[in-house]
Amino acid sequence: MPTVAVADLKDGDFLLDVREDDEWKAGHAEGALHIPISEFVARYGELTEAAPQDGRVHVICRSGGRSAQVTMYLAQQGVDAVNVDGGMQVWEAAGRPVVTDDGQQGFVL
Repeated sequence: MPTVAVADLKDGDFLLDVREDDEWKAGHAEGALHIPISEFVARYGELTEAAPQDGRVHVICRSGGRSAQVTMYLAQQGVDAVNVDGGMQVWEAAGRPVVTDDGQQGFVL
């Protein structure tokens, strides 16, 4: 499965967060698109509308397990998708910003 390290992500890379609502509300990467894995298939159209044409989708969850499942699904649909290795736990540990919906400092649940 294609993976990418948090350190290799650049500002402006398209990020899809597949964690559940409570995890998202606690804190997320600014600018990420949130579609929980439990709703992903039903809300797939939101991703196709938001994702850059011919661009890569970086899929993230808490630790990398759920995002790996979504990455595999997207690859089967012909989408250029990669799993973010270590997920939001590594994102936070690397000092990347974690915010709440109102822009305050968040945390990884």
